[in-house]
Amino acid sequence: MSARTPRATSPALLPTRRHLLLGAAALGVGLLSACSDDGGAPATSDGVDTSYVAGDGSVQEWAPDARTEPVALAGVTMAGDPVDLAEWRGAPVVLNFWYAACPPCRKEAPDLAELARELEPEGVRFLGVNHTDEPATAQAFERTFDIPYPTLHDAQAEGVAALQGVVPLQAMPSTVVLDAEGRVAARIIGMVERSTLSAMVGTVLAES
Repeated sequence: MSARTPRATSPALLPTRRHLLLGAAALGVGLLSACSDDGGAPATSDGVDTSYVAGDGSVQEWAPDARTEPVALAGVTMAGDPVDLAEWRGAPVVLNFWYAACPPCRKEAPDLAELARELEPEGVRFLGVNHTDEPATAQAFERTFDIPYPTLHDAQAEGVAALQGVVPLQAMPSTVVLDAEGRVAARIIGMVERSTLSAMVGTVLAES
């Protein structure tokens, strides 16, 4: 398969790990600027907190020869189970960064859940990454939207640190596709469009 040319703009540089952790705390207490998911006033009709910075919907893909080292990330899920991306090598992995009170995270959740079920027979794994919510809040979200995959309890923002330079800390939600070797192959900054994410995963599957 011919190499694809990266699309969109280059990923923004992230701050140091110290600032990553400080930024995660800021997200947790709602100190970031409120944005709406449609460019208008903050969405409050469902009673959720809208203190987040919306992603701009930018999409980027990297050709195999332009990808960096495999992402190293391990920890425990919101259910307390161990998870290690190194054990998932050999098939694509979709990482979705979210938190429960983020309106676009709620809007994209049904599509992510359906796509995860659709792609599971092909060996694709999904993992949520949440550095804001406590387990009870995150698990309530998972039940509400019938999420079939686990979420990493990323209390120390290690998931964000592992993807430094790829996923801006303040952009929620963000989604990253890893190739079979665990390298970043694509990303979406902002709410997922199901067809776009499906095409990204399909490209990585074809490489295998």
